[in-house]
Amino acid sequence: MDLLEKLTVLTDAAKYDAACTSSGARRGSKQGYIGNTSSSLAGCCHTFSADGRCVTLLKVLMTNRCVFDCKYCVNRRSNETTRAMFSPEELADLTIQFYRRNYIEGLFLSSGVYRSPDYTTELMIRTLRLLREQYRFNGYIHAKTIPGTAPELVEQLGLLADRLSVNIELPSEAGLKLLAPDKTKQAILTPMRQIDTATQQNKEELVKYRHTPRFAPAGQSTQLIVGATQDSDFHILRLTQGLYDKYRLKRVFYSAYVPVVEHALLPAKDVKPPLLREHRLYQADWLLRFYGFRAEELLDEQNSDFNPLVDPKCSWALAHLDFFPVEVNTADYEALLRVPGIGVTSAKRILAARRIGPLHADDLKKLGVVMKRAQYFLTASHRTIPGLRFTPDSLLQNLIAAERSSLPHPQFQQLSLFDHAV
Repeated sequence: MDLLEKLTVLTDAAKYDAACTSSGARRGSKQGYIGNTSSSLAGCCHTFSADGRCVTLLKVLMTNRCVFDCKYCVNRRSNETTRAMFSPEELADLTIQFYRRNYIEGLFLSSGVYRSPDYTTELMIRTLRLLREQYRFNGYIHAKTIPGTAPELVEQLGLLADRLSVNIELPSEAGLKLLAPDKTKQAILTPMRQIDTATQQNKEELVKYRHTPRFAPAGQSTQLIVGATQDSDFHILRLTQGLYDKYRLKRVFYSAYVPVVEHALLPAKDVKPPLLREHRLYQADWLLRFYGFRAEELLDEQNSDFNPLVDPKCSWALAHLDFFPVEVNTADYEALLRVPGIGVTSAKRILAARRIGPLHADDLKKLGVVMKRAQYFLTASHRTIPGLRFTPDSLLQNLIAAERSSLPHPQFQQLSLFDHAV
């Protein structure tokens, strides 16, 4: 198999990994090196630098040969598929050639488990070492940590990569035992804990010693598959909250289960991926990270799944009508963030604008407030929108209508995420 055929096979095999769409790294230009993270080919995907610019990555597997037999994975050992494998020299040279042709600005490297987690990680380390030391590549690298890898190898990998990720994949230990019997909860959480500890120690060392090698400066992330097991949204969101609290993850990614292999325990291939559910979880994740919400505020054991008809913030507002209306001229930042239609940017604008003078309803749209949602939950100078009339029952219908109106015309929709709401 020639290099182009390997590239085609191994970039296609990597497409189900969603945990590479955000970097946040700051690796500037360095004398004697090429590439930096400030700056329709097979395997190209996109991430974002710390200043918000889009960066193109080569997203590829080291190999799709795997000794694990995860029931949801297209690369599992019992699945009949074309197998391929890069040598470290091939992959390092391919990456640098892509960079020199301006196809990419960085690398996302994952792999099937070839022989063992340690052996596979050693191959990945050799690849990254060639890039960093021989080719003097200073661009962004995201490397996948394989559960069960020895701690010393995880440390070496973190000193070569900008970001590491350990994919949990299934949100419960029961799901792991059923669908990924070769993986254990302990094997996944141990490297995650090590990465967090090493990152914090490295930050302390950098304060004392300026030239200390940096360990995974862009932190770590993980991925959860949604819909392959019976776990509720509440279970998934509570797990997410715990990961942010305990291991300080930068991102948790959600991947709607795509039935790529036949198995009696999983949905059939003709079942649509739960894309709307994935979308709601991403919205809730945003509330956890930027809006000060906690998982137990959004869902509980009695209401364990998100309403598919409205976004999680609107669902929370409908369940807490006693909190509203919020007066925009006096409310603090945290209270403003609880209002549907007010985001982080518009809340900060409100705080700045009201220092000059009292705000009125007509001013809010200019500040970025989405009034078709926010109008039901706020007052400006103690006045509601003129002529606004609604009841608790009609409020839900109005919010559903507001969400539908924000969707593009069906003929322009690439994926019908809201089939359930129609």
